[in-house]
Amino acid sequence: MSRFFANGSDSESESSEEEVQATNFNKASAFQFSDDEEEVKRVVRSTKEKRYENLTSIIKTIRNHKKIKDIPNTLTSFEDLTRAYQKALPVISKEENGITPRFYIRCLAELEDFINEVWEDREGRKNLSKNNSKSLGTLRQKVRKYIKDFEDDLSRFREAPDQESEAEDEVAAQDSDGGDAGDDSDVGVKREATEAAPKAAKSAPVKAAPADDDDSDDSIDWDSDSESETESSDDENQYQNMRERFLKRTTEKEDKDDDKRKDKRKEQKVKIRKRAEDDEDGEWETVVKGHVVEKPKMFEKDAEIDVPLVLAKLLEIMSARGKKRTDRRLQIDLLFELRDISDQHNLGTAVSVKIHFNIISAIFDYNQKISEPMKLEHWALLLEVMQSMMKLLLANADINMSESVAEEHEEYAAAPFFVRGCPLAAVERLDDEFTKLLKECDPHSNDYVSRLKDEVNVVKTIELVLQYFERSGTNNERCRIYLRKIEHLYYKFDPEVLKKKRGEVPATTGTSVEVMDKLCKFIYAKDDTDRIRTRAILAHIYHHAMHDNWFQARDLVLMSHLQDNIDAADPATRILYNRMMANLGLCAFRQENVKDAHHCLVDLMVTGKPKELLAQGLLPQRQHERSAEQEKIEKQRQMPFHMHINLELLECVYLVSAMLLEIPYIAAHEFDARRRMISKTFYQQLRSSERQSLVGPPESMREHVVAAAKAMRCGNWQACANFIVNKKMNTKVWDLFYESDRVREMLTKFIKEESLRTYLFTYSNVYTSISIPSLAQMYELPVQKVHSIISKMIINEELMASLDDPSETVVMHRSEPSRLQALAMQFVDKVTNLVDVNEKVFDMKQGNFFQRGNMGNRGDRGYNRNQNNQGGNWAGQRRGSGNRNRNQQRGHHKNQQQQHQQQQVQTIDEE
Repeated sequence: MSRFFANGSDSESESSEEEVQATNFNKASAFQFSDDEEEVKRVVRSTKEKRYENLTSIIKTIRNHKKIKDIPNTLTSFEDLTRAYQKALPVISKEENGITPRFYIRCLAELEDFINEVWEDREGRKNLSKNNSKSLGTLRQKVRKYIKDFEDDLSRFREAPDQESEAEDEVAAQDSDGGDAGDDSDVGVKREATEAAPKAAKSAPVKAAPADDDDSDDSIDWDSDSESETESSDDENQYQNMRERFLKRTTEKEDKDDDKRKDKRKEQKVKIRKRAEDDEDGEWETVVKGHVVEKPKMFEKDAEIDVPLVLAKLLEIMSARGKKRTDRRLQIDLLFELRDISDQHNLGTAVSVKIHFNIISAIFDYNQKISEPMKLEHWALLLEVMQSMMKLLLANADINMSESVAEEHEEYAAAPFFVRGCPLAAVERLDDEFTKLLKECDPHSNDYVSRLKDEVNVVKTIELVLQYFERSGTNNERCRIYLRKIEHLYYKFDPEVLKKKRGEVPATTGTSVEVMDKLCKFIYAKDDTDRIRTRAILAHIYHHAMHDNWFQARDLVLMSHLQDNIDAADPATRILYNRMMANLGLCAFRQENVKDAHHCLVDLMVTGKPKELLAQGLLPQRQHERSAEQEKIEKQRQMPFHMHINLELLECVYLVSAMLLEIPYIAAHEFDARRRMISKTFYQQLRSSERQSLVGPPESMREHVVAAAKAMRCGNWQACANFIVNKKMNTKVWDLFYESDRVREMLTKFIKEESLRTYLFTYSNVYTSISIPSLAQMYELPVQKVHSIISKMIINEELMASLDDPSETVVMHRSEPSRLQALAMQFVDKVTNLVDVNEKVFDMKQGNFFQRGNMGNRGDRGYNRNQNNQGGNWAGQRRGSGNRNRNQQRGHHKNQQQQHQQQQVQTIDEE
């Protein structure tokens, strides 16, 4: 029984005492085993091992989540990983001298590649669930932000990613085959550093088991009691707990097999390395998944290559365009090879230009979806080929390339050469592709900046095409290419323009305003299509407004009458019109024309959708306002991010302009029942603030403007100026202007003047006369300025007063009614209106009664026609006399009411 019980007794006695002793011993030994198990698990580990083990377990979890594309859990695990790494930083700085572990860099690189792969798969992204899609965007943003601190380590890792892959493969093989992992080599994830101690402790007893097991199997008969006791004691020392006692143990044969497998793997790796060294000089072929199409031979070996043969081959390649099984990448490669063959055999520049144009067409054809941008590799290739073709055309004046040339009239043999093609259409398509590439990028990422750098090459290509068509092109073609250049120029600010105005640079210095004038005036004179001319005018106005040429921009708007027929234009032109009006309003504000600025911006801001009107984004739709197709079309119309107008700046300028106009008007017509609103949006903001029971200090831009408006209503210009011009508002709004200090000074001056007007409107009833110097001191304005403001108010009959020049005072005439009198007059007007409405209702009821009476008498046939006519005449006379009497009574009643009102006013004055 020594093989089955832990007490080691093999006696065959069946007495009850021995059984009780055996069971008690078994229980004690069981408890002893459990204690031993706990003691084995208590392994002393360093802080480095703990931290690294935590990191490696999280990395393993992330890899498992990536395999099943569980993006929400990947995001959660990534956040846990960053926290664990933050805890491990002291250990890393101490043990690794601040060098980030390679397995951590490998995890970040794999995670970045995984996110990029999922993000580029647009079809797969559309099929993601809402939770996965949201988590993907959050994960992408967090990973991009996090890996900025590891850019150098990631770049070094990507240069040599397989530096430690051999050690990782060996460890992975040992784990998968069940072998021991006691190797001390440094692997990618450094599992040995964290798991060496526990694995060694567990593997030692397992390896010691086979010898005893073989001995016990070989000995058929059992020996004496002493031998059994020694065996049992060995078993107790060998097995630390009951679980290990009954586990299946490995044999020496299995260990030998594992060693053989490892040796085979090492031999295979050595063979692969030797093959790689032997085949370094050879060529490697890329295996393509699916049906492999062999690259056709361009020409026969003995073929004589000339122009007709090359053109025939070109026609053969291009005739496969659009067919089902055409390999578009292979088409581009064949065209490049054909171009090289043409250049090698000196077949002429005209043939090379023709092949260049077909390469451009093939690159455009590669992307089948027009709404999606092309790949970056093709984009770089397109720019290179386009510039190369235009340089050939400009260098050879005897080559005429036009879409008006028919294919049968093409000439490649002798000059002048004629080639069919349209470089203008190609450059327009290239410009559209550039816009699509910008819209596809995240505007807050480095990708957008790198793509925006390509604008230099795009503008250079447009310049080359412009030079070609200025040399040989129709007016319509020149207008089209001029418009393309204008659209890349009109929204860019040129500081040389303002310096030239101030005389800081020589007068001969060329500026963007002069270039715009030249291009736009040519279009005004030569264009025969309304769309190009309209867009040129809008861009011209925008550019003038951006450089503070207020009067030129305003005159162009008024003379062109664009606002009359802009509703009939296409959506892109209407978007440009909205952008022009927004920029014109900002220009008017900078040039101290507050009323014009408000007038320009009111149509944009009153709708509450300036973001959509300026094509700078889509608002969340409510109750399915637009379908998916409409939303897709509107997204294609959006402007690139670098062309956006700051919406907060726009709204702030609008609200400040409305405040400067609305607050004095409210003070002047405080008791006027028929008062109109100048700005509905500002009025709503003001009213909603007044309804609040508790108003705290302002935080947002709107709250600052509302608080400033309340201060202005009391005539407190200093509080108003502090709310409008402060550190927070400067950062958010005013510092965005080119000359921000001048704008702030202008704002303070306007606030002083309008606060003075508001003060006079509000408190004119209180004063009999007021000193002009005291007003100038109160509002820190020159006396002449205060005098001119009050004179203007008196001339416009806004203030009932007169100026006394010797005493420098304003004498109030007190013709305005007091607050009580104004309320009494409003009450009288309302009562009079109520009486008039009541009388009209009474007259309508009486008229209906007489009509019903006539309807009843209509059935009486005893009267002849003359009697009926007489009766009708009499009824008409009676009705007319009744109406006259009623009108006389009503007029008498009104006269009595007016006399009564005058008596009330007199009594109120006497009181």
